[in-house]
Amino acid sequence: MPATDRPAGDVPAPDPGAHSGRPAQPATEEPSTPELFQQLVDQTKTLVKQEVRLAHLDLLQKGKKVGIGAGMFGGAGLLGFYTVGLLLATIVLVLIEIGIVAWLSGLIVTVLVAAGTAVLALVGKKEIQQATPPAPEQAIGSVKQDVDTVKRRARR
Repeated sequence: MPATDRPAGDVPAPDPGAHSGRPAQPATEEPSTPELFQQLVDQTKTLVKQEVRLAHLDLLQKGKKVGIGAGMFGGAGLLGFYTVGLLLATIVLVLIEIGIVAWLSGLIVTVLVAAGTAVLALVGKKEIQQATPPAPEQAIGSVKQDVDTVKRRARR
């Protein structure tokens, strides 16, 4: 046997483009324009689905963090409420310690807290009245002005 380990009658098939000077043609044809367009549509659909899925997961993670943060704020608010109660009790005890009768100490603190509550309620009511109605008045006025301008120009 020769050095190539092939039988003597076994000759490889000639490459048709090997000696012609032209590059060999690939075995598959290039896809047509409709096929390319369909590939583009399919790839775009896949990309959009993946982006939506990624946005969904991102919003889920952020939503969890917002929930935890809101819970923490709620806990802080509750502790702040208790802190104010303890501070008021401490003020009552201080008034008792300096010689004011217990019931009068409690009454003094209650009146002060009620006065603070009334002031906050009145200021809050004023702020809410300034904010109502909850319509975007400037934007509405601007849109009305735009409509009037378009009507005037349409008449010309």
